[in-house]
Amino acid sequence: MNLKKLFTRPIIGLLFGLLATQSSFSQKDTEHVIIGYVGGYNGNVVEASKIEAKRLTHINYAFVDIKDNLAWLHNEKTDTVNFRKLNALKKVNPDLKIMISVGGWTWSKNFSDAMLTDESTLKFAQSAVDIVAKHNLDGVDIDWEYPGMKGDNNGYRPEDRRNYTNMFRHLREQLDALARKTGKEYHVTTAIGGSREFLQHTEMEVAQKYLDYINLMSYDFDNTYDNMSSHHSNLFAPKNMPYLYSADVCIENLKRVGVDLSKVVMGIGFYAKGKIVASDDNDGLYQIPVRPRYGGGFSYIKDSLVNKKGYLRYWDDISKAPYLFNKETKHFITYDDEESVKIKCDYIKDHGLAGAMFWTYFSDPKLYLLKVLNKELDD
Repeated sequence: MNLKKLFTRPIIGLLFGLLATQSSFSQKDTEHVIIGYVGGYNGNVVEASKIEAKRLTHINYAFVDIKDNLAWLHNEKTDTVNFRKLNALKKVNPDLKIMISVGGWTWSKNFSDAMLTDESTLKFAQSAVDIVAKHNLDGVDIDWEYPGMKGDNNGYRPEDRRNYTNMFRHLREQLDALARKTGKEYHVTTAIGGSREFLQHTEMEVAQKYLDYINLMSYDFDNTYDNMSSHHSNLFAPKNMPYLYSADVCIENLKRVGVDLSKVVMGIGFYAKGKIVASDDNDGLYQIPVRPRYGGGFSYIKDSLVNKKGYLRYWDDISKAPYLFNKETKHFITYDDEESVKIKCDYIKDHGLAGAMFWTYFSDPKLYLLKVLNKELDD
């Protein structure tokens, strides 16, 4: 995906300058992207040596916070160490992109204030690009959860809808200006929900003009339903339950508002969600929940629970999703596995999507699911 320098003579400096002035958001080939989120938000030092860099096209470093309306390294001491460690992975994979991801569920509280005016938005964009430039990174991913909505007790206002678009315009312009200085290519991406509510509070059909990739968070669907156990990252939903979300429903929503599906990256949860349910009817699926319970990462699920310790694996052929259920404890666990991820890869290819992203890399340290993505999406 890198711009290629074909010549070395001075005239090509002009050519490159012209290329750099064009936004880098058009896809330059048909290679599928595989984007992994790596967390440093707890102030932890990332075990970068355990990341198989050749299996990824992008690493989104989560998260950068917002303070005084500017992009802010909440854990600067460890963040800077992590940037160095992640950049070192380019020795293994020179094409790897290291992105900062700003926001997340907890750190989206200050987006609305930061984007309130054109002047404040420009300053925010410049502060994010300054982090990219200082640490020799490759772009900015925005995870605003969510414009025009409360989220995790966020400040929000009706103007968020237009200001969301304006944010990406400024980020694109500032990164293009940096590209003209450095000769590098920089990406602007975003993580989004695909619900009707999200799309009503944004202008994705306009914002997409400034974006390289749109990372669809097609997981955590179970949080939408307080009255039943359900899949958290199902590909489809039953026709007799049209109120259920699914990756397919979200992608169709994006398509209806005019989003270019070739920029859409399907999100896959590398982790499980759990609930204790009231009944063992239907093997725990679509039952009244009693309380949440730990699910765990996929490596743990596969190695320790699948068809072990009373946890039986079931397959929902309508939703194309597996789940575990322990009838003795009434513990229901929803997750993705190799079978469901392979089917999602087929969907990605059939619908012309850009690729897959996942949360998070270290939820599956044995790489069971990442290996499936590599096998199925590598052209």
